[in-house]
Parts: sequence; structure tokens; C-alpha cells
Amino acid sequence: VQLQASGGGWVQPGGFLTLSCAASGTGFTIEALGWFRQAPGKQRELVATITSGGITEYSASAQGRFGISKASSQKTVTLRMNLLKPEDTAVYSCYTKWRYFGRTFLRETWGQGTEVTVSS
Repeated sequence: VQLQASGGGWVQPGGFLTLSCAASGTGFTIEALGWFRQAPGKQRELVATITSGGITEYSASAQGRFGISKASSQKTVTLRMNLLKPEDTAVYSCYTKWRYFGRTFLRETWGQGTEVTVSS
């Protein structure tokens, strides 16, 4: 399984950005998709996740401003980020929990990071 992320960039405070991440490969099913971020000098932190059943989870800082969704194919996840703040500046990485068909062991795959810069 590989993940391809896109959509980062620069935006002014109060603006919005949309990040997308697509999973590719064969013979697998996805249990969850999500986004983490890591700001300079800080630890990586959860931003938002969504399960195959559509259950979402957000960090306190993302709640109410960000929206995570997935395509019906279950293999693409989108993070809509509204009302962006300078403290949202970070490298955002998508990830997935998945398993091979017929197997129960869950695996994790991380995509390459995409930079988000919020500044005036």
C-alpha cells in the first residue's frame, strides 16, 4: 500500500486549504485513514481520523475548523482546513490502517508529508 498526498501550500490566516491523500495497491482493505502533523520543534500530533464506517475523531485544535471525509471507494481521504491560524503551520502526513483481504493483522502506512504554511 502506498499513499500519495497533495494540497499543501501557503495561505493567509483565516484562509482555507484542502489536503487529499490517495491509497493505492491491491488486495487490501482500509480500516482507517487520517492526518497527523508536526510543527518545527514539536512532536507529531493527531489532526483527524476517519474509520471505514465513517466515525471521525479530531484533535481539540482541529475540532470545529477542520473536516475529514473519505471517498466511497474508501481509498481517498480529504482534509478541509478552514479558519487557518499561524499555529497550524506544520508538515501534514496522511496515514492509513489497513489489512490484506482475509487477514486480521492491521498494518500502518504513512505518506510523504506536505507542508502547510499559514502566515501573512
